Amino acid sequence: MFSQEDRHSPKPVEGRTASNRRGWFKSSFSGAGSGGCVQVRFANGEARVRDSKDLQGPVLVFNRSEWEAFELGVFHGEFTFPIGE
Repeated sequence: MFSQEDRHSPKPVEGRTASNRRGWFKSSFSGAGSGGCVQVRFANGEARVRDSKDLQGPVLVFNRSEWEAFELGVFHGEFTFPIGE
């Protein structure tokens, strides 16, 4: 399991935290016109994820602990795309 220090390692950028957003949003790192974006919405203690090209399509739902585990994995490089794939 992660230590309390690890749990809080990622530092939000001022003014860009998800907590000050309403509704669906995508990453500010998502390129315009790339066509491969997902959107996220935080509501009722859940993180909801959908394909930005299919707004009426399926939505993945994660509870807070699942989402935080994913965030930590990304922060620590566990989801880096393999070279040559």
